[in-house]
Amino acid sequence: MDVDYPPQAQEFRVKVKAFLGRELPPGWSGMGGLPESEREHFRAQWRKKLGENSMLAVSWPKQYGGAGLSLVEQVVLAEEFALAGAPMGSENDTFGIGMLGNTLIHLGTEEQKQHYLPKILSGEQRWCQGYSEPDAGSDLAGIRTSAVLDGDEWVINGQKTWTSAGHLADHIFVLARTDPDAPKHRGISFLLVPMDQPGVEVRPIRNMAGYALFNEVFFTDARTASHEVVGGVNDGWRTAMALLGYERGVTATTDAMRFRADLDRLVALARERGLTSDTRIRDRLAWCHSRVEIIRFRGLQALTRSLAGKQPGPEAAISKIIWSEYAQAYTELAMEILGPEALAPTGQATGGMLQMPEAGTENSPLSWVETFLAARAGTIYAGSSQVQRNIIGEVLLGLPKEPRLDTGPFRDLGKKRTAPVGG
Repeated sequence: MDVDYPPQAQEFRVKVKAFLGRELPPGWSGMGGLPESEREHFRAQWRKKLGENSMLAVSWPKQYGGAGLSLVEQVVLAEEFALAGAPMGSENDTFGIGMLGNTLIHLGTEEQKQHYLPKILSGEQRWCQGYSEPDAGSDLAGIRTSAVLDGDEWVINGQKTWTSAGHLADHIFVLARTDPDAPKHRGISFLLVPMDQPGVEVRPIRNMAGYALFNEVFFTDARTASHEVVGGVNDGWRTAMALLGYERGVTATTDAMRFRADLDRLVALARERGLTSDTRIRDRLAWCHSRVEIIRFRGLQALTRSLAGKQPGPEAAISKIIWSEYAQAYTELAMEILGPEALAPTGQATGGMLQMPEAGTENSPLSWVETFLAARAGTIYAGSSQVQRNIIGEVLLGLPKEPRLDTGPFRDLGKKRTAPVGG
């Protein structure tokens, strides 16, 4: 099995390494190594530097401000930045550049590309994702947020939840039901919506570790122009799935690299506490090693599919189960290694990361504890483990499907929905 990248990708890797070695501050250990008061200023200056060196949108065509390179180079850049613990931009760039920007390039109109892409790249617009709802998370096609055409505007009512970085965004791409009588995978449109209007309210959701990484977004007669549809009216499901393909393609291999770095730190933690001779701890560390290798090879498999032009299929459910359950298992092992120290941890905080500590905080007991708490949600968000196992059983193994409760038309969605009163 050949897992080497093509020569041009390796040449680009050398350039990226040289850039990081030249531009990162001396003694760089990651964002977590900076005083908290300095992190946002550094991130803003770093983003500007990435833009000046064509490293914000590597795979975008040059005519839209990108470097005109391939997905492989984009993945190489992500890998090297992950190894160095360097940010690839702002929190909202994941959604604006990595997801919406790529989707607009392939499915947007030329007017949409000319209007939005420069603003996304410059940072003038900060985007977030409006997909999941309280009753439509893992079953995304069950969305009930509605958009009704009123003259030359869409009027939007409903609620989105688990909106990452929504409190930092000024625009949101929204899946809304525009034909309530259509089957649930149809009649959905992908809308571009400004958030700085009276009909949009953002409320934070605080997790167990104390961070408000997610948000709820309420729409009460919010409006966007009728032409702000990507991929065609009632064809939003196709657009939504294309966007998710861009999200998964770039992160295919970087998660394994971050998990590997974290496992190395976990081994060092066990060694510091004299636990590497404990056969039970050694067995669990060996199990963690096997899982990280599985994640790595499944990432390479996903990258190979992306390079062949194939969208992520139902086999992605296997990877989701593996990494989310691994994240819980390795952080549980960290708690056992820390022992009583985990009850009153000290040191640097994580910086609010979901699955693993921010680079530069990893040797801190507090960082490990916060990561342990945040990992509890890993088997729920992005599709719960139960739903993933249903996909594996029904689609990959051909087992009988579970009874469905939502096969009827969505006929009551034109009714106005408002945000509930209170906190």
